[in-house]
Amino acid sequence: MRKLPNETPSKPLDRAPHRKCILTGESLPQEALVRLALSPDDAIAPDVRAKAPGRGAWISVDRRALEEAQVKGALKGALSRALKIGKLAIPDDLAAQVENALERATLDRLGLESRSGMLLTGSEKIETAARQGDMNMLLHAADAGRDGSAKLDQAWRVGSDREGQDIRGQILPVDRQALSVALGRQNVVHIGITDKRAAGRISHMLDRWCHFIGSDNVGGDAAAEKKVA
Repeated sequence: MRKLPNETPSKPLDRAPHRKCILTGESLPQEALVRLALSPDDAIAPDVRAKAPGRGAWISVDRRALEEAQVKGALKGALSRALKIGKLAIPDDLAAQVENALERATLDRLGLESRSGMLLTGSEKIETAARQGDMNMLLHAADAGRDGSAKLDQAWRVGSDREGQDIRGQILPVDRQALSVALGRQNVVHIGITDKRAAGRISHMLDRWCHFIGSDNVGGDAAAEKKVA
């Protein structure tokens, strides 16, 4: 069974609508799955924001499993049954399209939270907030220095009274350049989220993306831990 987001969501998962994965049959909260939409010309495209009109189907598998299902014909069969259509067009690069869409959606969410003032950048600001116990989520760019990340991780543990535990920020699957572009700021290496609801929203997006590319545990299970109230 796939891992669910470990951050407190903006809407409790047990109250969120559940959908069934067409490939595994597993029922999960909608926010944990990816929707595949059927276009008017009977073509399949990723709809990671679940806003495209018309019929759609849901998947919970990672990229490798999706590619395997497509090669073996299992994906086409499952989509045909779910959408009740005999002929449909599935792009050869569907898995790549899904991955790109999940990355874009996550970075867009980070940018939105940044413009809303819900996150911090800059090591000094993040360290101060972390030591004061005001941190709900900590993220590091893929190319962040080990020493700098470890220092902020330690500040977070101290501020949340969890010294000695394996609490550390999550290493993102993108580098500082991508984060800087997404947030519209210069040299974004570390991100601290102080707002609980914002952390939940980001956690959902990040969990789906990392699950799909096969990096659920990059940064450890404590990646999206929140401060204990």
